Amino acid sequence: MMEIRTKRAYEEAANSDGPRILVDRVWPRGVAKEEARLEAWLKGLAPSTELRKWFGHDPEKWKEFQQRYLKELKKQDAAEALEDLQAIVKEHKRVTLVFAAKDTEHNNAVALREFLDNGDL
Repeated sequence: MMEIRTKRAYEEAANSDGPRILVDRVWPRGVAKEEARLEAWLKGLAPSTELRKWFGHDPEKWKEFQQRYLKELKKQDAAEALEDLQAIVKEHKRVTLVFAAKDTEHNNAVALREFLDNGDL
């Protein structure tokens, strides 16, 4: 069984994380590339700037954000990044989706994990 974790970029990397994949469009401020210990940075999996700004991590917009984000992930723009992610996921029992947002419950990494867990992608 595949385990997909989420973790803030500002938390220390752990060996138990498995491959760490940054799923944000912008590099997290103040995080050194060496400290991040990333397997991949898949910018194509990040929500569009417009969607991210509209959402603003407002929990009341969470369900609609998830729906809009899933539509974006199904577009051609995200296809290559999704293929890269799926290849990494197939090779490992555990992966960690890394994000910068302060809200650990309402962010694109959590939405992406739910989509992967549900087999939507």
